[in-house]
Amino acid sequence: MTQLCEIRVPDVGNVAEIDVVEVLIKVGDTVEIEQTVATLETDKASMDLPSSANGSIKEVFIKPGDKVSEGTLIATVLVSDTSSAPAAPAPIVVEAPKAEPVIEKAVEPIVSAPAPTPAASSAPAIETTSTGKAHASPATRLFARELGVDVSKITLGTGRKGRILKDDVKNYVKKALTEGVSGTGTGAGIPSIPAVDFSPFGETELLKLSKIKRLTGQNLSRVWLNLPLVTYHEEADITEMEAFRNSLNAEKVKGDVKITGLIFIVKALVAAMQQFPNFNASLSPDGESLILKKYYNIGIAVDTPNGLVVPVLRNVNTKSINELTLELAEKSEKARLGKLMPADMQGGCMTISSLGGIGGTAFTPIVNAPEVAILGVTRAKMQPVWNGKEFIPRLMLPLDLTYDHRVIDGAEGARFMATVKQYLGDIRRLLL
Repeated sequence: MTQLCEIRVPDVGNVAEIDVVEVLIKVGDTVEIEQTVATLETDKASMDLPSSANGSIKEVFIKPGDKVSEGTLIATVLVSDTSSAPAAPAPIVVEAPKAEPVIEKAVEPIVSAPAPTPAASSAPAIETTSTGKAHASPATRLFARELGVDVSKITLGTGRKGRILKDDVKNYVKKALTEGVSGTGTGAGIPSIPAVDFSPFGETELLKLSKIKRLTGQNLSRVWLNLPLVTYHEEADITEMEAFRNSLNAEKVKGDVKITGLIFIVKALVAAMQQFPNFNASLSPDGESLILKKYYNIGIAVDTPNGLVVPVLRNVNTKSINELTLELAEKSEKARLGKLMPADMQGGCMTISSLGGIGGTAFTPIVNAPEVAILGVTRAKMQPVWNGKEFIPRLMLPLDLTYDHRVIDGAEGARFMATVKQYLGDIRRLLL
């Protein structure tokens, strides 16, 4: 007896559109559970989509270049033995073949471009609600908020009855980056960097950026242009902390994951955030309110071959040093292998960017919006420190705090860093 099973996109953390980079199966292929059937890519990571059934591929519904989302049908599999069919929530077993589901996307009718005219009345009007809001779906409004766009500023929607679509938001952002946004009071747009032909100077090679690097660059540029950033530099004495960490690692048996100094920094950061709630917050889209968070999730920037990704350690305030060490090791390995899911990189309250394993004395990390602050860490080094009578060698750790000056003022930033420094200088205070 055969059954028809469906392979669908699993829960990927409320990501609306995921690019299909590669399809590794075709009709007639035999697949096994956990075998990679396709490679997907979001703006933050690439991921392998595993098969959720053993059997023969009956039909494939995607191709490279397609966009999918949670629940999108990838392929159907003929399973000859019911015992090989996986338990829920892996593939959905259906009694008869179903038609290919339609990916939720606004239908864009073909519209001929209107001839340019000075008369404002000739432009199609945007349908609005009784409150005067632009006519756009909740998904489009969420997409616009993520890009920092006020949909009411978009004067032309190309959807049915003037509905604003995601493409309209994208075009608005492109225009803003090249020409400047009218009516914002920011003056003229920033001129683009002119193209240069490098071939007369020598041999060149064109290397296409990954989607992660392209979109990370766009996000960082957006933050740099929109947020008034301030960076505060400090040093923490971690001599006793390192001695304690080394003693803990000496007690571990072979094969145990070693505790890194980064975990102590994570715990100290959360303890300081509990004392300074403004650091565990986000500014509302209208800039009128502060959204205070009651949970403590810390993002850790990880360098991977595909670009910078930020897995999130959740509920740090409720976990021990050993629990966080194992979680960080697991997520860092998944990041390097390209197996992080979007849900693994969402919900951060504040981010740590550490260059300690490489070097440096200071740098200016850029805030990972909509967070309001980020902590940079560079390599610790022994320095002579005056104790009032003599110079003694102490292990000093450089710290760099960048924050959104709309939310945090200079005095608060300095007090916050003094608190972090105090916790790192005497980690026993974390028990208080």
